[in-house]
Amino acid sequence: MRGRVAVLLEEAGRPPAAALMDGGRLLDLLVDPPEHDPTPRIEEIRMARVTRKAPAMGAAFLDLGAGAEGFLKGAKGLSTGDRLLVQVTRHAEGGKALPVTAEPLFKGRYAILTPHAPGVNVSRRIRDEDEAARLKAAAEAALAEAGGPETGVILRSAADGTSAEAVAEDVAALARLLAEAIGAGATPGLVVAAPDAETRAWRDWVEPEPEEVMRGDWRLWDDLGLVDAIAALFRPRVALAGGASMMVEPTSALVAVDVNTAGDMSPASGLKANLAAVESLPRELLLRGLGGQVVLDLAPMGKRERERVETTLKRALRDDPVETQVIGWTPLGHLELTRRRERRPLTELMAAP
Repeated sequence: MRGRVAVLLEEAGRPPAAALMDGGRLLDLLVDPPEHDPTPRIEEIRMARVTRKAPAMGAAFLDLGAGAEGFLKGAKGLSTGDRLLVQVTRHAEGGKALPVTAEPLFKGRYAILTPHAPGVNVSRRIRDEDEAARLKAAAEAALAEAGGPETGVILRSAADGTSAEAVAEDVAALARLLAEAIGAGATPGLVVAAPDAETRAWRDWVEPEPEEVMRGDWRLWDDLGLVDAIAALFRPRVALAGGASMMVEPTSALVAVDVNTAGDMSPASGLKANLAAVESLPRELLLRGLGGQVVLDLAPMGKRERERVETTLKRALRDDPVETQVIGWTPLGHLELTRRRERRPLTELMAAP
């Protein structure tokens, strides 16, 4: 059985994709949109023009170019017609304006450039003071050499133990992207493209880093079991231990999750099914690209077990790269979450195998 492997899809007629596997199990899946899809992508940077203000919401609607509309919170000081650089931060449901920020971030493998927050900061996960100082010095030197406007850098935990040259190269590449964005014209439209699936995989799958990188066509993916794993993501039913299951069904308002036992309606069986469901849920939401409001209709169990289920869910969410908050229990006994729409639904990006 292979260990941690990154698998890149390269085949004409299919969108480029990257899959992260560990022991044959699919952990993450990144898929590029279809080539001619006009939808602005998360992380891309655009020149925008303010089209109208929404004072009651403290926000503004923006022309992002190519017929796309953005929604910017915290638009104080802006007027209709103003132009500014923004970054797409979240996926929007059909027909809605795209959430954007006027404080774009430039993410690399070892560093994140923060133009609106000067200074060099090191991840708290890098506890060795000498190592933190070494990395900080490398980033400061790279910024000084790059020149340009004053900006800030956050050194990611992945930089721990990395050579000063690699850190400097990462910072320099991000500084070039910032210069490209600043030098853009005033016409609304794309300024800096979003990273593709392979770049995101190289950037984000670093802790721990894959032991092997494989490239190939759909046949390779089939041989590795990825085709079957992806096909399962297009079905609502998710099998759980002991014969239990959960249904993961996105609607226009929320993602509904219904947990079912294998027929035994006892509180003990319900608890077992619920624990299995909340342990599996973060992975299912990540792979399916689902976000927004998530409501869990759990199997029958005693009220005193709610804390255990909630604790198990929060532990499962620790390794989830998408920000998710556990809101709590409703009067009807449902467990509610809110999850950032950082990815487009898989069903929008590729057809079912």
